[in-house]
This record gives sequence, structure tokens and C-alpha cells, in this order.
Amino acid sequence: MSPLAGITVVALEQAVAAPFATRQLADLGARVIKIERPGVGDFARGYDRTVHGQSSYFVWLNRGKESVEVDIRTDRALLDALLARADVFVQNLVPGAVERLGLDAATLREARPELIHCSISGYGTTGPYRAKKAYDLLVQCETGLVMSTGTPDAPAKAGVSIADIATGMYAYSGILTALYHRERTGEGATVHVAMLDALGEWMSQPAYFSRYGDEPPRRTGAAHPSIAPYGPHRTRDGEVFLGIQNEREWAVLCRDVLGRPELTADPRFHSNDDRVSNRDELTSIIEEVFAGQDAEGVVELLERNGIANATLRTPEEFTRHPQLAARDRWRPVDTPGGTVDALLPPVDIAGQEPVMGAVPALGEHNEKIRTEVAK
Repeated sequence: MSPLAGITVVALEQAVAAPFATRQLADLGARVIKIERPGVGDFARGYDRTVHGQSSYFVWLNRGKESVEVDIRTDRALLDALLARADVFVQNLVPGAVERLGLDAATLREARPELIHCSISGYGTTGPYRAKKAYDLLVQCETGLVMSTGTPDAPAKAGVSIADIATGMYAYSGILTALYHRERTGEGATVHVAMLDALGEWMSQPAYFSRYGDEPPRRTGAAHPSIAPYGPHRTRDGEVFLGIQNEREWAVLCRDVLGRPELTADPRFHSNDDRVSNRDELTSIIEEVFAGQDAEGVVELLERNGIANATLRTPEEFTRHPQLAARDRWRPVDTPGGTVDALLPPVDIAGQEPVMGAVPALGEHNEKIRTEVAK
């Protein structure tokens, strides 16, 4: 039996954060009923058409769910019937919408105290930003992430929906915590996750560094802002990423990889702070050594001497990563346009295979769910 078999989740969700949270629940065996606008659906369905004619976002975020079209303003009876049977309700509507609709936690849990009600917002339920709309890039801006990423000349956003992902994961863990609490006490819970808080937690280290170090963010491209050497280094035919975490590894790099043991005594590079301050000079020295070798040879040399390293890959190349293939980390998932290869969830539970059900077409389960509710 899957860990969440028997748990029913009703999701009034859009875009990324809430669907990411509920997809994790579906992978664990929960029944996730996704409420979608008639004829339109979750607007993430229209973000692109790259996966067999469907949105890459929607395919990623919505496997294993049931789609039912409901106009919640005119067909409230169906939604109420579904909520009467739900263990968990998840919503990420615009600020104030659930209160206007009578779908807020106070209203729903007054009738059903055992319900777990999870809301996702941009900035929380109080304060001057409580009614402000929030999308991923905008929250990246507000939390300082954009000013911490990029080059000295140009700040940059993260290349994935990092604010949404952080929020979705905290919503997921909060729901699991609430389910565990209910299992022991019979009490439901009111759960709220703000995007500002979720990504803000992930931004704590650079925030501490800037506030208490009394200096602006260090935007260093693909290099680490406060550790050196840690980042890309050119070879004869490409770049190799390497990372040094302590003085022992620094000594090994100097002696056994670079053939320059005297660098450990060089006052420019004596400590990590010194190496960061003199990063450009250090990078030049490393790249001078690597200039006569190809990237593959440098990786072999680093690996042989226990120095952490990586190959720079594109997202498409990641899908063909030899380590994932060797560990059998892909599973076929059906979509309305055809089968896709989907990566297994990161957490392996011995003896449990994630459900990883099909991605639903809009309204695919209309008849099934309406018939079920009518009984």
C-alpha cells in the first residue's frame, strides 16, 4: 500500500507552487482531485506546447491527478460535495478570493475540524503586501535573490521557478506534518505558506553575509561568492567546475593537481578569505596549468586526487546523464499527447514504488467524479 493511500486531496490550484506540492502527495498515493476552470483549466496548461503539444510545466506538475471542470461560482454544490469528503484542501487563489467564496480555513474547518486546509500566498495574510500579487520572478526580486545572482554588471534571476518550488516543498512538508498530527490527535490543521517566507529561508545565508558583513552581495557569475577556488576553470577544450571546501583539499590541489605546492604558503592564497580576495589571480594560475590539457583529462586528474568536480551540462544533456541511467531513475508517464520519461521523486522509500500516474486532460474525470458525488 502506498504511504498516502486513502487520503483525498482537493486542489483549487494554479501555476506552480500549489501543483508542485500536491503532485508530491499524488506520487505517495493520495487521490488528488484538481479543480479546473471549464474550457480553460489551470493557466499553466498554456505556458508552452513543447511536450507532445502540452505545457512542460503542466506535465511536470500534474501527474497522477484527476481533473474535473467546475465553475465554483455557479456549480458550488459539486465543490462542496468534494470538500465534504476531502482530507486535505489546497488553494493558491489570488489574495482575498477564498474569503469571498467562503472557502477560507475558518469557514471550512468550523464545519469539519478534521480538515487540513493549506493556503499558499505571496506575502502572507497581514501586513502592507498582503493583497499584492506574487509571481516567481517578483518574489526572487523581493527576497534579494536577483541581486545575489548574475555578474557584477548584471543581476539575474534563477533559471528555474525557485520561489514556487521552495513554497511548494514547504506546503508539502507542512501537509505531511498536519496529517501525522491528525493521525495522533484526530485534529485537522490550518496551514499557510507565503512565498516570501519560503524563499526568504533559502536566502538566509546571503542575507546574513550582507547584513552582518556590512557589504553588498557578491555577484560572481558561476563562481561561488565566498569560497575559492569554487567554480568554472578553462581547459584546452572547455570548462571544468571544481570545488575546494577546506585547507586539506587546497593542499592536495596545489601539490597533486597543479604541481605547485608552494602556493599553499603564498600569502595571497593562505586562507579561503585570501583566496576569495585574490580570486582572479588564483583562477589565472589554475587555468595556466589546465591550458595544456583537455577537459576530460582534467576531470580524471581531479577525480583521481579526490577533488570535487563537475561537467557543465545542458538540461537536455541532464536527461541523458549516465548516473541516472545506471540507477534506473526514469519511469514512463502517460500524458494526453503521448508518453514521457519522468524522473523518480528524490526520496527513495525501501519497498515503495511511487505511483507516478498519468497527466490528466482537462476535464478528463468530469463524468467519473460527478457520478461518484451523485451516489
